[in-house]
Formats: sequence, C-alpha cells, structure tokens
Amino acid sequence: MPLKWRWVLIIVVTAVASYLCFPLQEKIKLGLDLKGGIHLVMRVKTDDAVKASTDLDVETLRSELAKRGVTPQKLESAGVGEILVQGVDSAKATDFRDLVSSQFSAYSMDSRGGGDFRLEMKPARVREIRESSLRQALETIRNRVDKFGVSEPVIQQVGFAGGGDERILVQLPGIQNTERVKELIGSPAYLEWKLVSIPPGHRVEDFRNLAPASRESLLSQFGGALPADTELYPAERQQVGEQLYWPCKKASPITGNDLRDARRDVGRLGDAVVQFRLTADAGQRFEDLTRANEGQLLAILLDKKVISAPRINAVIRDSGVIEGSFTVESAEDLAIKLRSGALPAGMELLEERTVGPSLGSDSIRQGIVASIMGSVLVVIFMLVYYRLSGLNAIIALGLNVLLLLGAMGYFHATLTLPGIAGVALTIGMAVDANVLIFERIREELRLGKTVKAAVASGFTKAFSTIVDSHVTTLIAALFLFGYGTGPVRGFAVTLCIGIIANLYTNIFVSHALFDTYLSSRRVDHLSI
Repeated sequence: MPLKWRWVLIIVVTAVASYLCFPLQEKIKLGLDLKGGIHLVMRVKTDDAVKASTDLDVETLRSELAKRGVTPQKLESAGVGEILVQGVDSAKATDFRDLVSSQFSAYSMDSRGGGDFRLEMKPARVREIRESSLRQALETIRNRVDKFGVSEPVIQQVGFAGGGDERILVQLPGIQNTERVKELIGSPAYLEWKLVSIPPGHRVEDFRNLAPASRESLLSQFGGALPADTELYPAERQQVGEQLYWPCKKASPITGNDLRDARRDVGRLGDAVVQFRLTADAGQRFEDLTRANEGQLLAILLDKKVISAPRINAVIRDSGVIEGSFTVESAEDLAIKLRSGALPAGMELLEERTVGPSLGSDSIRQGIVASIMGSVLVVIFMLVYYRLSGLNAIIALGLNVLLLLGAMGYFHATLTLPGIAGVALTIGMAVDANVLIFERIREELRLGKTVKAAVASGFTKAFSTIVDSHVTTLIAALFLFGYGTGPVRGFAVTLCIGIIANLYTNIFVSHALFDTYLSSRRVDHLSI
C-alpha cells in the first residue's frame, strides 16, 4: 500500500478510536472490584423443576387413565423423575401400557408384576428440563434486577447446564443492601389463589376467626382426615414456637402466570398493599370463581405460604389487591417479583461477597499509579537504549493504548482489576515486539546494509516471530474468555483486544513511521 494511503488509514483509525473512548467515564464501565457492590454465586435447584414436571405428569396420567376407565389403587410421584403406579387391574394393564408408550414417551416403564409399575423419566428429558429451568431462572433474575434499577449488572451461567449443579453468577455494581437483593432475586415468588376448605359443621365467619390453626387442630375439625381435594398450607406468620396452617383446595384456579401487571399501592387504612391486574382470560375465570363462591374464603399463597385469606364479598373480574403485613419496601419487592415472573426452581446461595466502594477507589488509584509508573519506565528505557528510534516505539505504544480503550468503549466492555492487568500485559507485549524489530534492524545494519534496506529487512524477518507469539497468546486468551468467569473473562477481553491492537501498531504504524522518516531525507546513519 502506498505510504500516503497508509497514513490516511492510520488517521481514520485513530480518529474513530478517539471518538469511541471519550469521555472514558461514559464509554467504559467499571467492574464490581472497582466500583463496589455485591457478588453472588447461586445454585439453581433444578431438581425442583424436574419434580414439578413429574407432579404435572402424574395429574395428566390420572386424568387420561380415568377417561379409559383405569383406576389404579395408588398413583403418585415417587421422587425426582419417578412415578409409582400400584394396583392396576390385570384386564386394564394393556390399556395402561398403550397409554404410557403413546403419550408418556419421556418415561421408561418397568413392570413389577401384580399390576404395579414404575415410570422413570429418561435422562434426555431430565437434562432438557434442567437446561430450560436454568434459562428461565437467568431471564427471571435479569428481569428482576432490571426492575430493581441496577446499572450494568453481570448475570450469567457458571459451568455447564444439565448436570444437576447449575449455577448462576450475579454481580451488581454499586449495591450494598445484600439482604434485600438476596430476597429479591432468590425467592421463587410463585403466586396462587386457592379456595379455603371449610370443615363440616362450621360457618365461614366462625372458621375465619379460628384459622389459621395448628395441624392437629385442623385435622380434628375435619374428623381426623382431610378431604382428598384439600391440603394444609403453612401460614406466613407463625405463633411463638408453632407453625400454623390453612386448609386449602389443591387446585389453583389462578396463578402468578395469569398476571398482567402488579404495583405497590396504599390500602384503605394507609398500609402497603400490592395491586394486581389479570389477563383477559384469567379475568373471566376469576369472575366465574368469585361469583360461584361469593361469601367463601379465598387464600392468596406466595411460595406455598398463605399470606392472607380474605372473604369474597363481591364478584371480582380482572383486578384486586393483595393484603398482608407488608412494609413499603417489601410490597415494592413483591410487585417487582410478580411482574418479572416466578423462578422455575428454588435457589441456594453458595458464595457471597460484598466489595465496598472505598476498596474500589483504592484499586483504581493503585492501578493507575502502577500503569503510569510502568509506562514511564518503559519510555525511559526505550529512549536510553534505542535513542531516537525509541520515539517510534513510544508513539506506537500510545496509539496502541488508544485503540484498546476505543475497542472497549465500542463493545461496552467492563474494566476490572484483572482487566487492568491485561492492559499492563498488552503494553509489555507491545514493547517486546518493538524490541524484536529494533534488534533485527541493528543486525542488518551491522551486516553493512543501508538504513532503508535494514529497516525493510528488519520488519520482514521479525514479522513471523511477532505474529506467532501474538497468535499463540490470543488462542490462550480466547480459551480464558470461553471457559472463564467474572474477573478471568475481564482479563481475557482486554488481552484479546490488546493483542490485535499490538499487531496493527507494531507492524503497520511503526513501519509507516520509519518509512516516512526515511522518505523525507537521505539517511546514512540511524539513531538506534
């Protein structure tokens, strides 16, 4: 390429890089270790998702068997991904097998004789559910964090999905309220409406004054055994040393998936409540439910705990309020969780770190001081050892840093402490490439070549060595980016960008500087 066009390209690239990186505060984000905030590693309990899918299949299987007149003595979930069926009539065993093979192909069937069967979910289906629940958990947490108002969060999968140890990394720069964040992003927030079962011989108002109650008390009111369609659910509030319960129908006519919106509001007595709106279809179902059960109790459950059980005083269609012992903050958090959707499985906190902003400020200051000191020492060394030719290396080095910052600004990369280390390593590699080129030029001059020929030969002979060293380092950096997490990826990003910038400045820009100097005058001696 002619020298004139090389300089046009260099000027354009420099201008673009300058535009992309300034102002630095707006274009380049600071990571958790520099800005301060919260670092969490959470495990998604994907077994919960597999069990929920199994429970749903149990109900579907029961319904399909009833349609075919098959009534086993026992049909229940026997664990994660397992269904136990007992007492199938021998005359109906063939119908049972045909149904399982045609509609429940995700299960392998094991006959135990005597009309007993064991269905086990196939590994491929289990893996699919685990991966799906992880993706849904990532999206739900991201939605909750976005609604919480955190700027530039890091929410990503750690490790591989499908093995039962699915993990999520959450980094929230600038946030210090750890407990609220853990509650906000870690609780499933699965909302349900269930009708309350009234014990025989009790009026609604009388029972409302007695409930919630202990498990033993409720069982005695039902004559020692609950109806088949009823289950005890714990109340959110406990008595001292005793858990209280509500008897509710197992079916959930309305769930959090039917919500269109949820907002914090102020109740009639000035207390904090959550106002909700349902979708059109759910609104019709809610209207039918409240019309058919006016005067009954309708429990509102959050994560399988009853937070309130108000009386249905009028027909309700598509909006209402959730009342409970809410503070303004807890009502706002519940509204956020409901708007963002329920987590598909429980979450377990494995690692928690809080980085203070003062530590981040110290890290930034020390990193800047170290970078400046290193750069100054490099400049002094290049000027002393390579004399005026050292100016070439210094100009190329400055442009290299500018290109690195410009690329980080374009990709909205996050600068972390390991990222600063990557910048320092990039500077070292840039100087190393200059040393290779300059030493090659010195060798050519000692062999008696002219300055122009020595420069051209020096760049040609050093080219393959520089490319080899940079490409091998780039491959290592790409693996770090692909398999690393958090700080390791921050280091890999700056290193990858820096390596590409090094190749451009050391081979293209530095050569153009030498050619410009040599083309403008006759040079018999090179200060190198």
